[in-house]
Formats: sequence, C-alpha cells, structure tokens
Amino acid sequence: MGFREDFLWGGATAANQCEGAYDVDGRGLANVDVVPIGEERFSIIAGKRKMLDFEDGYFYPAKEAIDMYHHYKEDIKLFAEMGFKTYRLSIAWTRIFPKGDEREPNEKGLAFYEDLFKTCQQYGIEPLVTITHFDCPIHLIKEYGGWRNRKMIEFYERLVRVLFTRFKGLVKYWLTFNEINMILHAPFMGAGLVFEDGENEQQVKYQASHHELVASALATKVAHEVDPENMVGCMLAAGLNYPYTCKPEDVFLAQQKDRENYFFIDVQSRGEYPAYALKELERAGIDIEMTEEDLALLKNHTVDFISFSYYSSRVVTTDPKLNEQTEGNIFASVKNPYLEASEWGWQIDPLGFRTTMNALYDRYQKPLFVVENGLGAIDTPDEAGYVKDDYRIDYLREHIQAMKDAVEIDGVDLLGYTSWGCIDLVSAGTGEMKKRYGFIYVDRDNAGNGTLKRTKKKSFDWYKKVIASNGEDLA
Repeated sequence: MGFREDFLWGGATAANQCEGAYDVDGRGLANVDVVPIGEERFSIIAGKRKMLDFEDGYFYPAKEAIDMYHHYKEDIKLFAEMGFKTYRLSIAWTRIFPKGDEREPNEKGLAFYEDLFKTCQQYGIEPLVTITHFDCPIHLIKEYGGWRNRKMIEFYERLVRVLFTRFKGLVKYWLTFNEINMILHAPFMGAGLVFEDGENEQQVKYQASHHELVASALATKVAHEVDPENMVGCMLAAGLNYPYTCKPEDVFLAQQKDRENYFFIDVQSRGEYPAYALKELERAGIDIEMTEEDLALLKNHTVDFISFSYYSSRVVTTDPKLNEQTEGNIFASVKNPYLEASEWGWQIDPLGFRTTMNALYDRYQKPLFVVENGLGAIDTPDEAGYVKDDYRIDYLREHIQAMKDAVEIDGVDLLGYTSWGCIDLVSAGTGEMKKRYGFIYVDRDNAGNGTLKRTKKKSFDWYKKVIASNGEDLA
C-alpha cells in the first residue's frame, strides 16, 4: 500500500538555470538572463533596481549555465540510467517568441524542445513541462511593464496554443506558472515587475497576480480543448508556517501567513477568490480590475492537480524580541530551535513535508505532485572527481520516507516526485553553482570556469535503487 505502480519518479530543472545558450538559434533576452550573481541580484529580484540588459562589471550565470542546450541528450541518457519515469523541465519563453509579442513562433526553438521531448520518450520518460518558470521576455517588460499589463494574457495564450498544438502526444503533464506565490516575494522573477518610486507595490503585485491567474485558467481551458488527455497543474512554493508558541496571536499569525500563499492555489483549484482574500484586499485598499469573463474563466477551468515545492517549514511570532531570522531563504522565518539547517540556512524538516502534504490534500482534495525537493550543499569531488554526498542521501531518505508516510498512512493521493536539481545547475536564489542539488556533478564554478564535464555522485546510484524499488528500498 505504498506508492502507486505508475508513480512518476524523476527530477526537475528550469530552463534559465541549466540551458544556457541565451542567444542561440534566435532566442531573445529574458528577465532571468540579466540577473547577476552577487548582492545586486536580490534588489533586482525584488523589483527595487532596474536591470533590463547586461551591464559591465557583473557576471550573469544564466548566459551559459551548464549548457544543457548542447548537452541534453547526454543528460537525459543519465536520467534514464537512474530510471526516471518523468523529467520536469521548463520552456524558455524567448526561445519560442523571442520578443514575446510576435505573431509567429521561432521554429528553431520549437524544434529544440520537440527533439528534447522525443529523446525523453525514447527512454520511456514522461516530460512534465512548466510553461513559465520565472521567464518573461525583456521586450514585454520594457514595452508593457510585464504582468502588470493585461496584454500579457493575450501573449501567454498565444504561447500556450503553440505549445499544446505542437507537442500534442509528446507532453501530457503541464504546469502553468512555477511557484506562482513567489510574485509577492520576488516580483521581477515572478512577473517581470520593476517598481517606480512612490508606486503602490502591493496594488501592482496583486493586479499582476490576477493577470497570471486568468492566464493560468485560460491555459487550462486551451490545454483540454487541444487534447483532453492533457493534465494541467498549478505550482506552489509550499511549507507550513508554525506558530512559535501556542499564544493565540502566534497561531492566528501562522494561519494568516499560510493564507498569503494558499490564496493563489485557492483560486486555481477552487475557481474563485476566497472570502478572506477579498476582505484583506479591501482593507489594504487594493482594487483589482477584473471582468465577468475573468471570473467565468477562473470558475470553469480549474487545475487537474496541485504541484508544489518543499524545502523547509517556517516559523512566525508576534513577539518582536524573537527576531533571529534564518538565512538564505526568500521566505523570511524565525529560527526554529528544534531543527537543524543547511549550509544556506534552510531549516530541515522532513515531518513538516508530511504535514504540508496533508494540509494541501485536506484543503483541495485533488491529486498532489511533489515537483521540487532537495538539499543545496557544497560538494567536494575527490581526486577521481567523485562526490560522496551521504548528507544528500540522508536528507532525501528522510523526506521520501515522510512522503511515503503521507501516502501510506495518511491516504494522500500523490502522482509523483521530482527532486530539485537532479543535475547541478545555477541557484535561482543566489546565482551560485556551488550550491549544488544534483545527483550528477557538473564541473563549473561560481565564476563560470570549468569543463562542464558530467560525473555521477554517490547519490546517483542510491536514487536509482529507490526508483527501481518504487520507494521501498531507502537504505
């Protein structure tokens, strides 16, 4: 009574963190390309500093990344050797529409993904495709202001119609927006937003969120029209907020913080704005422009499943004296005294993973799909280039066991699991290469040096065994 027989084991990447080849075969410039490594990265991600092109004196890691654009056959072959049943990847919007508002797509970009998907299918690997993983064409930011502009829905619809039509029969599982709730925390990456002085940032964020929610519903509608076999999911950056104490004010604050994230999935899964969100927006003086057509789309075209990332739980308190924050996480959190943390300050909480899964399944009663989970760590190869990453194996073992308990003991309906960064790639949060997640080591450092040679880590064979046993052998 463990995982279903057709459980989709695999791994996950994002185009902007692995493909590289930022200007090859007609690809246009995107927001994810012009975010440098270093301190400036965080102010740009937050929309506080405008950088819409490359500037002297900065290193832009996404330009080359791990050059999967030219290595994908080699990489997918390694995924197949591990036994992957699915591979989660994303489309680079500017490979398909370089500027974003063209009428006709770029054939070379479509051909690249078509061959990639056929390579997956050759090995019996089901592609799980994120349509937008923080990508927004720079032209759409300069010309329209990113997702603050309603015109973006039109451009997104054009993109998805092309994708669903061209890849019919090659791709069944789709995600509309990666970690859609991230728009509140990283609006440049989440929606191509750059704020002007004195602008009401919350108003802009929630208006952009509405446009993305409508675009997601429209994509779900089109996907089902083009191919009734298509399965469309939403995607949440998940992780429960714990109250620091049983003080009622702490408990209520934790509920409020959870709702900030659930709001998006409530709309995508239930088809309407929840009452608590409407009241909160009203109190904040935020007036979202929406049409009757928008509301009908949201109501009639909800997602088929709920996908999410899980790395850590969070802690909140109303006590201003308890202000010791964890490091390295976009979601600010009070330090949990009962948990250990990764080298980047992410609090490690396997039971929180199970708790989060139960909370999501209780709330939505739709199948779940874990599409990101993993440990970012510094890996040091030995003289032969081999990485003995027992710390990663320990992390994944504990989390997969917690996931199994959620399925086997708690009855959660789970479609699959794709560990994050199945091959080393550029960190979205920091831009670093040394923050590694993969089962496959890539010879590249933070400054872009290295041969890009791929080498299996110890965790490679461990995960291969886990998949072969359908999660029964975690030793």
